[in-house]
Amino acid sequence: MSDQDRKSDAQGYARSLYEMARSEGQLERVSDELFRIARSLESHHELRRALTDISIPFAGKEQLLEDLLGKSASQHTLSALRFVISQGHARDLVDIADALADMAAREGNKVIAEVRSAVSLDDRQKAQLAEALNKATGKNVEVKAIVDRSIIGGVLAKVGDIVIDGTVRGKLDQLKQHLGVQ
Repeated sequence: MSDQDRKSDAQGYARSLYEMARSEGQLERVSDELFRIARSLESHHELRRALTDISIPFAGKEQLLEDLLGKSASQHTLSALRFVISQGHARDLVDIADALADMAAREGNKVIAEVRSAVSLDDRQKAQLAEALNKATGKNVEVKAIVDRSIIGGVLAKVGDIVIDGTVRGKLDQLKQHLGVQ
């Protein structure tokens, strides 16, 4: 299957999940939870391998999801995950989740801002970040905050192709460059 076909399939699955979650009044929650789960899959290769391994029966994958997500994800999100995995599209989950998040954001005339920080952000901090990113990008931004332990401090924000690096590491790299230090 070509990359284009895979993207098209991901869009189709995202559209199905969008319609299901929207009809159940759970679009924002399912979209947000799947987005976070997809980010976890990107950094946890063993988990991704377990969910995509064809030698592991679906029941084993389903149990893994229940063990990992249990009470932290809604039943709607777990159902969406089960559906995608049962159809053999676990490896496309990141693309599906990203497409779903984009669809949900577009419904509210927004764009997604993926914001990574070392610590969890509260609602007030997310709102402040959204306001600052709205001004910086000229777009109506919806913040999707992700805890990334590799970030020492500050935040790294990505809105489409725009990257705003406000991390400690980024500031140190800028200082080194300014001082001509290698």
